Amino acid sequence: MAEEPVVIELTDSGVQFSTTVGLIYVFNLIVGTGALTMPAAFHSAGWLVSLVTIIVLAFTSYVTVTFMTEAMGIANAALRAEQQGQPEEYRNVSPGTVSESSPLLQDKAGHEDSFEITHRVEMGKMAKLFFNKAGISLFNLCIIVYLYGDLSIYAVAVPKSLRDVACTYSGSGTNNSCNQTVGDKDPCWEGVDLNRDNAYRIFVAVFICLLGPFVFFNVQKTKYLQIVTTIARWLAFGLMITLTVIKLAQGKGQGKPLVGDVSGIPNLFGVCVYSFMCHHSLPSLVTPIRNKSRLNSVLGGDYVLILVFYAILSFTGVFTFAKVEDLYTLNFQPNECGRQAITHVKFFEYFLALFPVFTLSTNFPIIAITLRNNLQALLARPHYSQFVNRYLIALLGIVPPTIVAIITNQVDFLVGITGSYAGTAIQYVIPACLVLLGRRRVPELQARLGGEQLHCSPFRHKAWVYGVLVWSGLCVIFVTVNHIITRS
Repeated sequence: MAEEPVVIELTDSGVQFSTTVGLIYVFNLIVGTGALTMPAAFHSAGWLVSLVTIIVLAFTSYVTVTFMTEAMGIANAALRAEQQGQPEEYRNVSPGTVSESSPLLQDKAGHEDSFEITHRVEMGKMAKLFFNKAGISLFNLCIIVYLYGDLSIYAVAVPKSLRDVACTYSGSGTNNSCNQTVGDKDPCWEGVDLNRDNAYRIFVAVFICLLGPFVFFNVQKTKYLQIVTTIARWLAFGLMITLTVIKLAQGKGQGKPLVGDVSGIPNLFGVCVYSFMCHHSLPSLVTPIRNKSRLNSVLGGDYVLILVFYAILSFTGVFTFAKVEDLYTLNFQPNECGRQAITHVKFFEYFLALFPVFTLSTNFPIIAITLRNNLQALLARPHYSQFVNRYLIALLGIVPPTIVAIITNQVDFLVGITGSYAGTAIQYVIPACLVLLGRRRVPELQARLGGEQLHCSPFRHKAWVYGVLVWSGLCVIFVTVNHIITRS
């Protein structure tokens, strides 16, 4: 019996959206709660050293973003070439699978479309196309550790923030909680038989019930969630910046940051090195963009906006406050223990306390969908039922993080591992390797399909690729030093 040809599994880009919407998605994914740890890091390392460092980090991250867009174009061409070589009956994949339901290469498409990003090819699929078995195994380990870790962190951080705002019990029969620590077993509210730990678990259940179902859809289905949380996020950021600018304009700024302090560099690096990371979700965010004619330039503009925003947020903070808290929103909290509050408006205080909720609630569906797509690329098979390929694998994306969140609300170790080491691979190593190996296939693909690469990285020389790999090693060293210092 003749061997059955392998069906090329493709994932549809879904409903398209404008470039502006795409940039909002990218911006929302990049600018997370990590921005709230930057002002303290700027304060410890000095404003000039911090500015130079963050510019370098933004540039290197943008370089690897362009590597990703180029690799996505090559991957689309590679799949077109593979599908051309299949019998006609295997080019259309049944709707019961996770595959595209129409031929990838339409007859009307000319050679100029061969390298266009028309179908979502996740990192997992690109790894299968370009890496050997060892590379695929290492990739799967990195992406799964990173994305599962991220989702676990989000599933803990949002309910924990909601719990901390909602629970009003401050101590044993006293209103002064300055010298008291409220534990998980303490009541959530005075006179109510519900401790803080159980209240946290209730918030975990509510969070998963509200945002978990998004894992079954495409990123486009989160459009209105993105818009609402974007407005809330910018109101929070704008409020923090406005309050500090008012203080500075009144001559009440108390901060006197150093120009530079070498001892603060490891902490600065540890905080900021992943502040421009979006690479793992680029296929889901970029593919549906309707007009990709200036994709790399537009992404570059997004990176510049994010860099400027980080600088404004951090500089206004370090020059306003004599002491910048590790989590910047704490500088805007109610007047406690004699500390002078920057605002006495209760709405502002609670609104800023809920900032992590706005930010992480936006990112959770995107990360969950990205994990689902990669799990489908790894596990889905044409002969599996739609229930397995579409629903069961999707559940594998959110069930483990939910279990972690229910068991514990302490994920410091997880943050260190996923952010420091798996994050380095996702942001630097994997994009560099994908584009390096993908470029080797370009001559063959052009000979077979014709056309030119439409999304080439402006950093074409191999030296850029090898430079990124060296940089990733330096990042690991700096972050490891930071872990050692902070835990000693």
